[in-house]
Amino acid sequence: MADYQLFIGGEYVDAESGETFTTTDPATEQPIGEVAKADRVDAQKAIAAARTAFDEGPWPNMSGEERAGYLDKLADLLEANAERFAEAEARDSGGTIKKATFADVPGGAGALRWFARMARERPQVEQLEGSPFPPSENYVRYEPYGVCTGIVPFNFPLLMACWKLGPALAAGNTSVIKPASYTSITALMLGELAQEADLPPGVLNVIAGPGGTAGEELAANESVDKVAFTGSTEVGRRIMQLASGTVKPVTLELGGKSANIVLDDADLDIAAAAVLFGTFFHNGQVCESGTRALVHKSIYDEFLSLLVDRAGKIVIGSQLDFNSDLGPLVARSQADTVRRYVALGREEVGEPVCGGSEPEGLADGLVTENFYRPTIFAGVSNEARIAQEEIFGPVLCVIPFETDDEAVAIANASIYGLGGGVQSGNVERAQAIADRLQTGTVWINDYHMISPERPFGGYKQSGIGRELGTAGFDIYRQAKHVHTNPSTGRDGYMHLAALSGNI
Repeated sequence: MADYQLFIGGEYVDAESGETFTTTDPATEQPIGEVAKADRVDAQKAIAAARTAFDEGPWPNMSGEERAGYLDKLADLLEANAERFAEAEARDSGGTIKKATFADVPGGAGALRWFARMARERPQVEQLEGSPFPPSENYVRYEPYGVCTGIVPFNFPLLMACWKLGPALAAGNTSVIKPASYTSITALMLGELAQEADLPPGVLNVIAGPGGTAGEELAANESVDKVAFTGSTEVGRRIMQLASGTVKPVTLELGGKSANIVLDDADLDIAAAAVLFGTFFHNGQVCESGTRALVHKSIYDEFLSLLVDRAGKIVIGSQLDFNSDLGPLVARSQADTVRRYVALGREEVGEPVCGGSEPEGLADGLVTENFYRPTIFAGVSNEARIAQEEIFGPVLCVIPFETDDEAVAIANASIYGLGGGVQSGNVERAQAIADRLQTGTVWINDYHMISPERPFGGYKQSGIGRELGTAGFDIYRQAKHVHTNPSTGRDGYMHLAALSGNI
């Protein structure tokens, strides 16, 4: 039996094949446990359980108030088990225990509570204005799609699972969640909370396994009514292709190469904090990280010096140590990707002004190759590959500009449009720039502040649709218009004579 089983139909089960895979702590590369390895057959079983729960179970017929009660109970249970979930999230993903404790667990619970509120407050039926001719009464009924699948990335496995199951369940759908193979534990642990909350069997299902088999089945299966995916743009294109076979709707939250613009009137201390946090939080393994810092030429040298000084003080160590600012990257393969891009940066730009290597002096037992120092390249051209391609690691490109128009042009010169920032002492000037940026979120004098109440998603090749906010709830419902002719006499039906001639 696996240490972490699949959660299907309200029960924990091993994979049909009996296969497992080992999940490890990336800081030490020591095993954490064995995880049941789902393949297409297991994905089909989870989809079938969700299908039965939707077609035959009580969930879609409950009131929004009833469904909200279940979601609030899940949030309560997550908070009651916060310490256990935070430790599991940190050990499995390499994210710091600080991040797991103060962002991931409360963020997941907060998302569940927000969508519980949406279930209570958003109308299921909306009356529309009538029409004098032909006479009619009209309303729109908002209904769930059915079975919704959510494919979750490795960087925020618990949080992203809640982002996807929360709105799906609140709207009356049933759900199958698949976390990334690197980071499966906390999503699978959600099954325990579903059992304790007495969630009807099959409403929530969680499977772990390869994207090429289990994940593709979740996107292509004809019994699935909607797909949500967070991950790379390359894989997002594949999800779209698979979903197109049955023309099912998709929500895609994909890659980014966000620009963080520092104007000449910015408070440099605050701006430096926003740039460093915007880039190096969670080792840059955040889709909307501000990995391009666009800095006005008049403050460029002073600001760069400030960045380098502060980047050198970031504490790297075990992710389970509350004193660590950064832990390891999620896996050796991701650290290798960072090393390849830093080598490319050296060819394109020259030596980084800080970082560019693994840290020294880590505690015994930590695998140095899985850690990487915050790295800054200066004087970067926006056409360089390190400025255009998503690295998903602790690498910042600093790009000079002279005018606000030039900053906007550089920021928008990207296939991506997920996040961005403007650092300025003049809010009106910053907002004028923000309004011109082709991106889904802009932070002014801040970065990374995401709330369940505010929509999140991308322009261009950063995605389709929005998560969170009212938009993130409504996207899990479809609209049905009902028209009623209330006439009691034949005069109200004269338009029908256009073809029949019988009225």
